[in-house]
Amino acid sequence: MDINQMAAQLKHQADTIVALCEDIKPDAARWKPAPDSWSLLEVVNHLVDEEVLDFRGHLDHILHTPKLPWPEIDPMGWVTSKAYNQRAWFDSINNFRIERDKSITWLLSLTEINWDAAVHMSWGSLSAGDIAASWLAHDLLHLRQIIELRYQFTAQQSEPFSVKYAGQW
Repeated sequence: MDINQMAAQLKHQADTIVALCEDIKPDAARWKPAPDSWSLLEVVNHLVDEEVLDFRGHLDHILHTPKLPWPEIDPMGWVTSKAYNQRAWFDSINNFRIERDKSITWLLSLTEINWDAAVHMSWGSLSAGDIAASWLAHDLLHLRQIIELRYQFTAQQSEPFSVKYAGQW
């Protein structure tokens, strides 16, 4: 794992996430295609907490304090317990940008990274390299989700007209 390449990819992916979100109005950011799905606002706030409490926090834990108890997280529960959909839209985007910049600065400050360093969980081992690879992939999963939400919103807002001519989704 090349730390410079990882940092560059995290920056590019964050820039793409922000670009896909910054032209959305706050009411549209709260829109959900179904009651049990996430809004764009919930996705962005999830990304903020994942940035700090999951990926950066857990990678730091594996590299520097692996003997301490694993910091537990509740990404699915936080959506409602932290009232993500009631937060300010543009502040949320900015918070993601700030936290991603902090992560990149932190990553680039690391020296002699042991990507094989691991913690042992009840379900198996989790290495620093696993966290790093998953961090990159996590962005991509949510980029896909953001694009799907934008597509669904466009289709709904275009009614009674259809988006079928665009091609199959």
